[in-house]
Amino acid sequence: MSLRTATAADLDDIMRLERASFPTDAWSEALMAGELASPHGQYVVDVEGGRLIGYGGVRAVQGAADADIQTIAIAADARGRGRGRALLRALLTTARTRGAREMFLEVRADNPAASALYASEGFVEVGRRPRYYQPDDVDAIVMQLDLVAWDARNTAAPTAAEGWC
Repeated sequence: MSLRTATAADLDDIMRLERASFPTDAWSEALMAGELASPHGQYVVDVEGGRLIGYGGVRAVQGAADADIQTIAIAADARGRGRGRALLRALLTTARTRGAREMFLEVRADNPAASALYASEGFVEVGRRPRYYQPDDVDAIVMQLDLVAWDARNTAAPTAAEGWC
């Protein structure tokens, strides 16, 4: 797994994966280019064998109390190997480094694998947005994470029970 910061040079590869992952509601190239260029966000790509197989983005304004996961996508043939979790954790770490205390995201109600990933990291459902994803009329589940608690869990020293004495 090779994660790195996304650059404008990654836009074509990101858009190929964006369109494959979200065929009915993919972001436009202009919108994605704006996201990559924004000083308020951070996009990370996962590259394997020279091929971009995943990307994710977070909106985290320096010093703001909250941040938002903008998007995460993994190529279909690379799913189920921890790559989405690695991208998510990189984005959460970026937001925490920028001072965020809470993280929010929206996930499609018809994507139980993504919902389960987010819940396993500590996100909880805090609301729904009916028919948010168009043209599919799919609800968005709004999820929230206490980023301070997540950071403390993930940076705590190993305990004796984990084999560190």
